[in-house]
Amino acid sequence: MSDQNPLPPPPPPFAIGPPFSAPLVPQNPNPNLHPNFYLNPNPNFYLQVPFQTKRKRTGVRRRAAAPPSSVALPPPLPSLAAPPPAPSNPLPDPAPQNPDPDISEEIIVINKEATTEALTALTAGFPADSLTEEEIEAGVVSSIGGIEQVNYILIRNHILSRWRENVSNWLTKETFVSVIPPHYEPLLNSAYNFLVSHGYVNFGVAPAIKERIPTEPTKANVVIVGAGLAGLAAARQLMSFGFKVVVLEGRKRCGGRVYTKRMEGANKFAAADLGGSVLTGTLGNPLGIIAKQLGSTLHKVRDKCPLYRPDGKPVDPDLDTKVENAFNKLLDKASRLRQCMGEVAMDVSLGAALETFRQVYGDAVTEEEMNLFNWHLANLEYANAGLLSKLSLAFWDQDDPYDMGGDHCFLPGGNGRLVQALSENVPIIYEKTVHAIRYGGDGVQVISGSQVYEGDMALCTVPLGVLKNGSIKFVPELPQRKLDGIKRLGFGLLNKVAMLFPHVFWNMDIDTFGHLSNDPSHRGEFFLFYSYATVAGGPLLIALVAGEAAHNFETMPPTDAVTLVLQILRGIFEPQGIEVPDPLQSVCTRWGTDSFSLGSYSHVAVGASGDDYDILAESVGDGRLFFAGEATTRRYPATMHGAFISGLREAANMAHHANARALQIKVERSPSKNTQACAALLADLFREPDLEFGSFSVIFGRKTSDPKSPAIIRVSLGGPRKKNTNEVSKADQQHSNKLLFQQLQSHYNQQQQLHVYTLLSRQQALDLREVRGGDDMRLFYLTEKLGVKLVGRRGLGPAADSAIASIKAERGNR
Repeated sequence: MSDQNPLPPPPPPFAIGPPFSAPLVPQNPNPNLHPNFYLNPNPNFYLQVPFQTKRKRTGVRRRAAAPPSSVALPPPLPSLAAPPPAPSNPLPDPAPQNPDPDISEEIIVINKEATTEALTALTAGFPADSLTEEEIEAGVVSSIGGIEQVNYILIRNHILSRWRENVSNWLTKETFVSVIPPHYEPLLNSAYNFLVSHGYVNFGVAPAIKERIPTEPTKANVVIVGAGLAGLAAARQLMSFGFKVVVLEGRKRCGGRVYTKRMEGANKFAAADLGGSVLTGTLGNPLGIIAKQLGSTLHKVRDKCPLYRPDGKPVDPDLDTKVENAFNKLLDKASRLRQCMGEVAMDVSLGAALETFRQVYGDAVTEEEMNLFNWHLANLEYANAGLLSKLSLAFWDQDDPYDMGGDHCFLPGGNGRLVQALSENVPIIYEKTVHAIRYGGDGVQVISGSQVYEGDMALCTVPLGVLKNGSIKFVPELPQRKLDGIKRLGFGLLNKVAMLFPHVFWNMDIDTFGHLSNDPSHRGEFFLFYSYATVAGGPLLIALVAGEAAHNFETMPPTDAVTLVLQILRGIFEPQGIEVPDPLQSVCTRWGTDSFSLGSYSHVAVGASGDDYDILAESVGDGRLFFAGEATTRRYPATMHGAFISGLREAANMAHHANARALQIKVERSPSKNTQACAALLADLFREPDLEFGSFSVIFGRKTSDPKSPAIIRVSLGGPRKKNTNEVSKADQQHSNKLLFQQLQSHYNQQQQLHVYTLLSRQQALDLREVRGGDDMRLFYLTEKLGVKLVGRRGLGPAADSAIASIKAERGNR
């Protein structure tokens, strides 16, 4: 499984950080900086964070981003001990403060590093100045928007940053007693409990963390199917919560698609990663944190990647640059095309779009230029483990905004070290192939051969290829929406040839080099070589096989494969006077015919979307059967860290359901019992709102003018904002002056607009429209005066469902 990602859509001009307006974001002065991490904390200052620019999971990275020439830092934030300095552009003074501390009026200032801590939160997947949908559903604050939320975010970011300073320690809540005033204890409890329960802090394999696992379980029994990264992450987390866990693994080893094989011969040894190999994005990557806990230093995969023609001669650098630029321009044209096509782009492949543009816009090209172009196509197929003819033009890169950023790295000794550490003391039963899973109100039964494993809950972490194959029978059958999602998502293939040589004969100053093919149908055959000599412990080369060639490779005899690889290597090095010896040992992967994987990793196929990842992640059976794995995370699919994070996510979900059952509380189901359908329906209805003002939109039925009839309110947080010229800007300034949003502006929200909703009466919606002072005052009126709580799309209750259905029916008749 690869671990790659990027190519963000063009950002909207500005975003609002809930619930207050944010300053205009200027153009990024350095195009080499990743736009996810360009902040404008103050209109007069900007902070540049050197994330390397790269296109969406496009395989090997061949260009290093130039470092920023200078970094301008924002002014330090004030401390609690001293009054804040006057701003460079003073705004009207806020209203006099009540001398008694009031959590609803006072902004906490924990230290002078709020902006730095916001960046740390960004690397962990949090927007710097707003809540995630996960936090909204967990109810971390009493109401969305307002100063309580600001303070929660500051505390959350501070906790994350403190743990990142020393990930080998268990971070206690008491650590923060001296820096957070007593009257903020409820927010401290909320932030700390959320971060611990959801696996954002205090996770991993450090001794201080392992010793927190109870010696005797005190909670329900859980059966986990699969001992890959998702299963192991969930198992350790559930064990730390006190659950009794058993993991069933079909193979003789753990790790799943992460497999490090020890290769040896003639007193030479090397650790070969035959599955997931590259840690993509080390800023916030939880697997990077575990490597740090193990005391390992990651090896950055160097960007230099020379290419060689089919005859073994080096590709001319100028020609290389020319074709690469042309290839990137075609990707840009494809991106603009899908914006014009709208939903129709779901039914078109990326490959078809690229080929059409190549034919229309491509100049007369030589054979070598065409071979170079096909190499880039192979690299793209490697990144997505899928044929370009099957990748969705609309959504192939839907996970771009969540790229973690940072270097691509190897772990010395192989990723098997991570697997070994995570599996320590986890009860795993090997060679147990699961054939059926029964689930119902009383619990679950997981069946392997003649053995039945019973539990209160089960977690299924098998690869998407196994789900597609129907290898496991679910009783009752999975919901049709989940079956449809499994069918729509793509699951592709990447294979490898690992070779241990008597000595290193290639250039040790590079980690990768590529080889072109004359045959487009073979463009992915041994197109890229990884040198592991610096990290594997021996002279190891691995050749990659992607795209259509990866499927043909499944039936190629291993001796033939090794012979072809040696022909390529000798064609490259022998003209340089370098002898290429026979390998001491060679291994060829067959991930496509491996019955426990049936492929390599997922992608968004034609007809699918990112919503299908969410569908695969949904639990079934009223909180009895759960799902995890890289194909269940729309943010980090096709990555090792995505699989790991999904395991932590489901451990939190399972604990939540178990606690609710223990308290005899029914966990609210998603609205309309269909998250995707509800989201699509709401989005469709709000395309033509009945009222629209600022960042607020309203829909209601027009058949009745009853002021008490229901109205659905949507508030858009982040993304482009409509400005009402009649709004009183001075009032905006007065209300916003005391808020940290003037200093914290996250570009994250520009890329991913968040919608929150509530249900009001028609008259209340009309009254809300008349509130003056802009969105800030409307949100204040909504949450403080009306006492309304804004929720995510899943939090709308049955009354809203009924109103939505009624509005939909009425519009359908119109």
